[in-house]
Amino acid sequence: MNIASFSEHCNGLFDAAIRDYHRQNDTDAPYSNPYTEHSLDYLLYRKNLIDTVQWHLEDIIRDPAIEPAEALRIKRRIDASNQERTDVVEQLDLMFNREFSGVPRLPDASLNTETPAWAVDRLSILALKIYHMNIEAERKDAPAASLCRQKLEILMIQRTDLSGAIDQLLADLKTGRKYMKLYKQMKMYNDPLLNPILYEKEK
Repeated sequence: MNIASFSEHCNGLFDAAIRDYHRQNDTDAPYSNPYTEHSLDYLLYRKNLIDTVQWHLEDIIRDPAIEPAEALRIKRRIDASNQERTDVVEQLDLMFNREFSGVPRLPDASLNTETPAWAVDRLSILALKIYHMNIEAERKDAPAASLCRQKLEILMIQRTDLSGAIDQLLADLKTGRKYMKLYKQMKMYNDPLLNPILYEKEK
């Protein structure tokens, strides 16, 4: 993970993944990952592609004229996408943990409020917000284009701030000022053994 600015690397990769998706702009189209399977960049690209497809599914399901059966199908797909997103984030955190687990902790070392991968998850979503807010800000027929430009400026500041915080966290992990633990999301609603609606049906 020898990258001068990890967040800058992520932002560039996320922006490229979003552009790749919009060449077809189809939630059902097959999309290929250009990176070596199981590599860091493969997981980052996959993470953003999941987010990008889900972004558009969330738009589609809000169509007031959508058929109920289609809405349910998309809702189930969004649920599966959320689980896949969580799985990829946890794989990324495994990589971060392997990278920093051998670093000696300083006496006053502390945990961060979130793991590196969940911070990167927020960075991926920010890339999507920036991409789509920029479209709305440039629309000639958009009644709120001026407001969208203001929102875009705020989003850019948020990305700068979050990027700096991620790079600082990784620097702190590298030098032992902070340490990380692996956490699992422990989602219950997808588990037929833990969701009472599902396990009651098995009785």
